[in-house]
Amino acid sequence: MAETRAHLAELDPVWARIRSEAEQAVIDEPLLGGLVHYSILHHPTLDRALSYRISLKLANPEMSEQILREICDEAYGEAPELALSARADIAATYERDPACHRFLQPLLFFKGFQAVQAYRVAHWLWTQGRRDLAYFFQMRSSEVFGIDIHPAARIGKGIMIDHAHSIVIGETAVVGDNVSMLHSVTLGGTGKEEEDRHPKIGDGVLIGAGAKVLGNIRVGDCSRIAAGSVVLKEVPRCSTVAGVPAKVVGEAGCDQPSISMDQLLRGS
Repeated sequence: MAETRAHLAELDPVWARIRSEAEQAVIDEPLLGGLVHYSILHHPTLDRALSYRISLKLANPEMSEQILREICDEAYGEAPELALSARADIAATYERDPACHRFLQPLLFFKGFQAVQAYRVAHWLWTQGRRDLAYFFQMRSSEVFGIDIHPAARIGKGIMIDHAHSIVIGETAVVGDNVSMLHSVTLGGTGKEEEDRHPKIGDGVLIGAGAKVLGNIRVGDCSRIAAGSVVLKEVPRCSTVAGVPAKVVGEAGCDQPSISMDQLLRGS
């Protein structure tokens, strides 16, 4: 057993850590033993565990868990980058969310992480031309998690969505790597035009709670958007914007705002 664990830790340290934490969780709280076994310890890989969690959450009388699980297994089998992005999302959540104390928690309990993984499968379906099925994933994610991400949106890896209630990300939105956002964020359009109409969020951006970023505008790398702001114009890289409508109020204050999660506006 020790050799097996060591080998797994060498091949996949994220999954090895999740399994180790799961074993301890069963010891600490036996009443969660069934949940932990079915969700984590029963599966040989993170890919299979993700398929199980997504299908379990999104299943309803219109689409069975078994069918959804087959779809997810196909997606993870055809696109290994989905599980790689999930690993980055887990690490990002653990690093940035002070309420996250174990790698286990996003997979079992955090709807922001789970909704992003469901989106990743939906996006894969969209790129395969299976758009009605992608819309089904979007619909169920919205109903179950309270998060509405269009399957055509493009989202990078290392994403952390804290609390994650009432997130809306539109069809032509692009979100870079290592982005953090809090609840009630909208990346929306400004009208009913069908062309490219949603924001482009750079790498390392921090978006505060309730912020609305509207239109086909660029938010520069490593910038900050203050809570409650309405952003209608381009945001320069490494800057902080705040207000309604949002204006530049200073520099970002650090190299990686999305990692530091510092939302205070100093000297402004």
